[in-house]
Amino acid sequence: MTDSENAGDYDWFGPEAATFGDRIAGAREVAGMTQPELARRLGVRISTLRGWEEDRSEPRANRLSMLSGLLNVSLPWLLSGEGQGPEEPASETPIPTDVSQILLEMRSVKTDMARAADQLTRLEKRLRLAIAKG
Repeated sequence: MTDSENAGDYDWFGPEAATFGDRIAGAREVAGMTQPELARRLGVRISTLRGWEEDRSEPRANRLSMLSGLLNVSLPWLLSGEGQGPEEPASETPIPTDVSQILLEMRSVKTDMARAADQLTRLEKRLRLAIAKG
């Protein structure tokens, strides 16, 4: 975000600012649903929905379609942040560039940590198998 941009120009749910999980959570909140309510309507456990919102897992195609319908957003928006999504949060004051940069960096670190945790889980499984083999 450049110095000339203000909160009105900032794409809150775009690919640079939001993860897949952020878009689910944001659309759910705009739709006025709680996690338990959305999970019940999707037919999944709250922990499953929480995993999606925290970018620890992703739903299957049939649940993606249900999510986009229940949240009244397009499937492309849900996946990439491009397309029909909810209204972005209104802000009366512009977001300073340094704050926006910090938020983007935090999201990047969060994503990197989730990937590292997944890699660690896979390595642990391989180690257990190697130890079991002898």
